[in-house]
Amino acid sequence: MPSGSVGPRYVIVSGPAASGKTVVAHAIADELGWALIGKDTIKAGLMSILSPSDVESARQVGSAAVAVLLAVAAEARGGAVLEAVWRHDQGRDRLAGLPGPVVEVFCHCDRSFLETRYATRARRPGYVPEHRDPSELWSPETFEPVALGWTVVEVDTTSQVDLGGVVSAIRRELGLTAL
Repeated sequence: MPSGSVGPRYVIVSGPAASGKTVVAHAIADELGWALIGKDTIKAGLMSILSPSDVESARQVGSAAVAVLLAVAAEARGGAVLEAVWRHDQGRDRLAGLPGPVVEVFCHCDRSFLETRYATRARRPGYVPEHRDPSELWSPETFEPVALGWTVVEVDTTSQVDLGGVVSAIRRELGLTAL
């Protein structure tokens, strides 16, 4: 790395399915001017080629998407926002190997909001989920931050998120100066 360069920095956006992670991650990436690397975006690309037909195949594609996300993140220059439901069986523990400082933004809301949001999601024809029932979709580990020794900023997505406050906390924790 050239003298005076700043190494990579990461914002991990976590939380259960339908907790508002993608909306929050896009807003943070836009505000910081960083790349957004989202599991679902990668998974959609893989699914367009691999076309899984059952839950087990969909899980393999999901695991592959997380592996790709982490590989791309490790090569990031500057900063990147990483968004996914971080599960132990899909890369959660490998986040500790990122080559730079991390701040986690943990999105949460009431279970009833999660269920309503999830039920109203548009899915492409032929979509195969990675779970058999809600107990797999909303496992206990997804209701807690990843929290592998870094700062966690908790965000309640039930109502309007104070994006300015969230980004200020991220900037402060990562040693970034406001523009």
